[in-house]
Amino acid sequence: MENPWSKIPLDDYESHMSLTSIQQLQALNKLMEGQIMTWPVSSAMILGVAGGNGLEHIRGSGLKKVYGVDINAAYLSETARRYQDLNDIVELLCIDLCSSPGDLPEAELLIANLVVEYIGCVCFGQVVQQVNPQYVSCVIQVNNGAGWVSDSPYLHAFDGLEQVYHSIDANMLRESMTGIGYRFIGNWEYPLPNEKKLVRLDFMGGIT
Repeated sequence: MENPWSKIPLDDYESHMSLTSIQQLQALNKLMEGQIMTWPVSSAMILGVAGGNGLEHIRGSGLKKVYGVDINAAYLSETARRYQDLNDIVELLCIDLCSSPGDLPEAELLIANLVVEYIGCVCFGQVVQQVNPQYVSCVIQVNNGAGWVSDSPYLHAFDGLEQVYHSIDANMLRESMTGIGYRFIGNWEYPLPNEKKLVRLDFMGGIT
């Protein structure tokens, strides 16, 4: 089965996410800034990098190497075009996280924003173990009874995502990460205009 994310046009995705009624693109940008600036690391991996939202925050950070990973090659091509000034730092990788996690390099910080919902905790755990980061920072979406894809003129662009969607909550993610040796550090909530919210959860490795 072809992953539906490989067929969603980037313009539809970004237009949907940036609508005034949704504002997830804007929220994720601010969250990414915090994730990049929080930890004293020189390398990071961003899963589901899409069009590179938030990569501008690499400038001025201590990061020397950043891997941007996505399943959609067209997204990565556009990211490369948008951030040509970062091509000495950013390396883009087209990888299916669930079928080819062994292709991922190691990095000190792993960022996964609105990714775990589309690969599940088991696959995400395998990815974490392969990348072997010291810190993991995730953002998940809390729907508060609303549909997991918000209503918009671009809604039909996301047809087929139900094939790969997993309902994930903070407790599930914490339990899964603890099971592979990561300690929960803390969480931060970011309310959205449609009664949903984004929750950032951070973890640190080294549990024995």
